[in-house]
Amino acid sequence: MACDVYRPAAIEQLQVVGRQADVPVFEMGQGDPIEIAKKAVAHARDYGNDVVILDTAGRLHIDEKLMDELLRLKEELHPEEILLVVDAMTGQDAVNVAAAFDEKLGITGTILTKLDGDTRGGAALSVRAVTGRPIKFTGTGEKLTDLEPFYPDRMASRILGMGDVLTLIEKAEEQYDAKQAEQLAKKLGENSFGLDDLLDQMKQVRKMGSFEQLLSMFPGAKRKMTDEETAEGEKQIIRTEAIINSMTYRERRKPSLINAARKKRIAAGSGTKVEDVNRLLRQFEQMQKMMKQLSGSGKQGRKMRQALSQMQSGGGMGGMPPIGGGMPF
Repeated sequence: MACDVYRPAAIEQLQVVGRQADVPVFEMGQGDPIEIAKKAVAHARDYGNDVVILDTAGRLHIDEKLMDELLRLKEELHPEEILLVVDAMTGQDAVNVAAAFDEKLGITGTILTKLDGDTRGGAALSVRAVTGRPIKFTGTGEKLTDLEPFYPDRMASRILGMGDVLTLIEKAEEQYDAKQAEQLAKKLGENSFGLDDLLDQMKQVRKMGSFEQLLSMFPGAKRKMTDEETAEGEKQIIRTEAIINSMTYRERRKPSLINAARKKRIAAGSGTKVEDVNRLLRQFEQMQKMMKQLSGSGKQGRKMRQALSQMQSGGGMGGMPPIGGGMPF
């Protein structure tokens, strides 16, 4: 329900989010938030809704008038949960606000947002220590899918610069089903992975998040990239996709067919240079050699086949296909 009657366009913004989530939004315009909330709850009861979320006015600092409004809402509606949304980028201010809200209102938990910024999430420790309340969700972007349950061990890894591989795996599992993983595993095992397969993998990876978001989940990666680094990384992905899209089906399946004349045609068609085409082909050739070595005989080959078997059976990393390793982006 829309109880933020102060911020311009707040109601319209909530309605947009509601449509995206396929959730109805109750609103009565710029009226009294208490009356709006009471009528919204009555409306929910009448229409058989079992969960009601009150979107109240946000505030960066303690405002006595708005705090009194929240206290009245609590007294009138007796909510089961009172969640405070905390901006992880504000540092100590977030801790002070959380402590003040808990003291006056008695919150039941917090939602830590903007973890896609240049902070590692140290505010999570301070907020938890000061309020004693659990962090229930984290936000890593502006999309609905960027709101995730809070996992203490993963946050510890982020703070220590160890990445967040488990979240990366979960994002991959959302994009890949068991059949896709099995087909990919078979191609890797038979060393028949082609450029068209690489293109498909890149498209799937891009659905998982931005270049910067994905990189930040790898251990040892920088938490925040510069705008120039992010832009260059995205450009490299776009160039690679354009080059592969400019090839014929036979060229994707058998890159050895690509001679000097074909390279010029592919470069012209993709808006890139012949050097870019050569670089992609060299990197893909190196990746194929690595796959052939791992899928052959010997100790490394056995390990590769064991990993593929785990992928096919859903064990190990949950059927997640390889991401990033050796790929030209």
